[in-house]
Amino acid sequence: MLATIFSSLFLSVFAFFNLLGIRKDLVGNQIIYFLIGIGIFFLVRKLGINFFRNNVKFFYWLFIFLLAATFIIGIEVKGSRRWIDLYFFNFQPSEFFKIFFILFLADFFVKHRKNIEDFSTFLKSLGYFMLPLLIIFKQPDLGNAMVLVFIYTIILLFSNTPKKYILYSALTLLLILPIGWFTLKDYQRNRITSFLNPEIDQQGINYNLVQAVITVGSGKFLGRGLGFGTQSKLFFLPENHTDFAFSSLVEQFGFLGGICILILYFVISTDLIKRISPIFGSSDEDNLFKRLFMLGFFAYFVFQIFINIGMNLGLLPITGVALPLISYGGSSLVSFMLGLALIL
Repeated sequence: MLATIFSSLFLSVFAFFNLLGIRKDLVGNQIIYFLIGIGIFFLVRKLGINFFRNNVKFFYWLFIFLLAATFIIGIEVKGSRRWIDLYFFNFQPSEFFKIFFILFLADFFVKHRKNIEDFSTFLKSLGYFMLPLLIIFKQPDLGNAMVLVFIYTIILLFSNTPKKYILYSALTLLLILPIGWFTLKDYQRNRITSFLNPEIDQQGINYNLVQAVITVGSGKFLGRGLGFGTQSKLFFLPENHTDFAFSSLVEQFGFLGGICILILYFVISTDLIKRISPIFGSSDEDNLFKRLFMLGFFAYFVFQIFINIGMNLGLLPITGVALPLISYGGSSLVSFMLGLALIL
């Protein structure tokens, strides 16, 4: 527990200093978000996980409503409607939904554990998954849609659902995947094609990808120093405080700083695994629920790190997935603290 808390604290400190070097005007906001996150952490700890489990259906449908509401009252940023303007900050329902989605799935599979082999149970879980997935995909938010897919897959695999159902779903997905290409927005298709062929149009569709790799490389071993990252500070690198915060951080603090971030993430991941291991084989209802929830949270945490850092290094296509505790933003920070409070 202490390892996760201290690692999260150090990651937040890295985020503050990184922001100080590239966007001083946003540091105050991030500190406020962090304090709100701390407040949420202690409030959720006081309420306890059983409170949220008992009301999980309410939270699921509340956030389905909020996700749908973004199409009506949401603000549009670069062609996407993912945020609701709350005046003091932009609220992103999809970030918070991921935590309640994990809770909902864990509770669903525990309640249906006696008829887990029924195909109807699998179809119900699939329906509860597809509804938010389609809404988030339509916003459009391909990155968070991918996170939901990974969360659902991991929880499904460890829920004792017959593997044949999972296999049928995977085969169906492979068959309809080519159709999905035509449902993507132009910029989403461009991101994928630019990743597959990074040499084309380096001043156009490939600009972000190329600049991210250059920014990481310019940091070398020890970095350029706080506030001296020319690529990020002079805005050659777009979204240097959100999607590409890791590139900005490595430019300022170097390879050594990047390794420190990875070590801190590894410590949190290892601590989560240690907490899951003792209850892994238990058939007790509460332990089964905790196991599925912690596995879902672990999947959410690790997948976002993998996707974000992968795209910052040019190893994966660009998607709008926040790097936990490092990317600027209140919704991603506070939702992570909420999830962490339910784990510890």
